[in-house]
Amino acid sequence: MYRISLFVCICLIPVLGFGQSSELGNWFIFFGNKNINDKLYWHHEVQYRNYDFIGDLEQLLLRTGLGYRLSQDADVLGGYGFIRSENYAGDDEKMVVNEHRIYQQFIAKQKVRQLRLQHRYRFEQRFVEDDFRLRFRYFLGLAHPIWQSDSDDKQLYLSAYNELFINTEDTIFDRNRLYGGLGYRLNTTFRFELGYMNQFFSIGGRDQLNVVTFINW
Repeated sequence: MYRISLFVCICLIPVLGFGQSSELGNWFIFFGNKNINDKLYWHHEVQYRNYDFIGDLEQLLLRTGLGYRLSQDADVLGGYGFIRSENYAGDDEKMVVNEHRIYQQFIAKQKVRQLRLQHRYRFEQRFVEDDFRLRFRYFLGLAHPIWQSDSDDKQLYLSAYNELFINTEDTIFDRNRLYGGLGYRLNTTFRFELGYMNQFFSIGGRDQLNVVTFINW
């Protein structure tokens, strides 16, 4: 309990420091995987993205899908996502954009000594209001433990990823996300991360804190 409390306090320090008036955005993210059997699982996630710490909605993302494990280190998944974006059109005015998204992905995992790697290849069919778009995404994730309990599954680890987004027409480069964070695995079911992410767009960029919860059962 002491280690859990210490980790929570560390997570809250930067969040409280920036406050609601900061231009630094914040994403609250939940990822869940529910096993149906040894091969099939149900994936679901909620992402609540804010321009500030909380209360100024940038985007609400709801995504679900059905996954199939090809092996211990590879799986495929197909699913659907709904995304509501509230973009600033002027100084104080927002424009709401709704998107329905169908996606397919392949994930491959590797381990090099203690370093865990994950490759994710995703193809998206996006229905953005009256516009139809296609997009490819490549995600490379890294995780390395820095502390491991001898008696159970608790672990403190470093996490990082880079994700590249590629459009099929118009501007080919959509965005790139670069992330680094600190994670805590409570047991085989729950783990948590606090991280810092920068998004590079074709024009400009933006920084976000990420507060992430993972549940696998």
